[in-house]
Amino acid sequence: MGFLDALLGRSKPVRPDLDQLFALPSAAVTLQAAAGFEPTGLGSVCFASVEGGAFSRIQEDARALLDGSVEFSQDAYGYSWLLARHPAEDVAGLVNDLHAVNTSLEESGFGPQLLCSLVGFRDERQRPLALVYLYKRGTFYPFAPKTDAGEKRDSPLELQVRAMLGDDLTIEQDLSRWFPVWGAPGL
Repeated sequence: MGFLDALLGRSKPVRPDLDQLFALPSAAVTLQAAAGFEPTGLGSVCFASVEGGAFSRIQEDARALLDGSVEFSQDAYGYSWLLARHPAEDVAGLVNDLHAVNTSLEESGFGPQLLCSLVGFRDERQRPLALVYLYKRGTFYPFAPKTDAGEKRDSPLELQVRAMLGDDLTIEQDLSRWFPVWGAPGL
C-alpha cells in the first residue's frame, strides 16, 4: 500500500484464508450434537460475475476438478454461484471440493471476485441453516431464513448457532456483516 492510498483511506484487500474452511467438519459435528442440524451435502461458492471466455474457462476447470458434479447459476444481483453436491455425511469431502474450487479461482487471478462460500444444514423440522464464510473478512456467520415468512430471518436461531460454534469457527463479530443470501444454491 502506497502513501497516496493511506492518505485517501484506501486499504489493501485482505487475502482470503481459505484454510478456514477446513474447520467446517468439526463445526458440523457440534451443530448436529447441540441443535440437531444435519448437513444436506450441498455447498456453494459465490463470486462476482466474470464475463466471456474467462467464465467459460472457470466452469470447465471446476467441472474437471469436481468430476462434473457441479452446477453454475446466476442470482438476481448478477453474482455467479457454483453448487457442489456430496452425500450428506461427507462434509469433509464437500469442504475439500469447495476449498479446491476457491483455490483454483484464487490462483487464476479471481481472488478479489470471491464473495462467500456456504454449507447447508436442516433440522428435523426442515428449517434451513447455512454456515457462510466471508472471504474478505476471514470469518463465518450463520444464516437461517424462515421457510414460511418470505425474506425473513430466524435471528434467535442465528444467535444460538453463533454461541454454539464460537469454539469451532472464527465467527464474524459485526452483525451488520451477516448478509442475507436469499435463494442461495445449497441452502
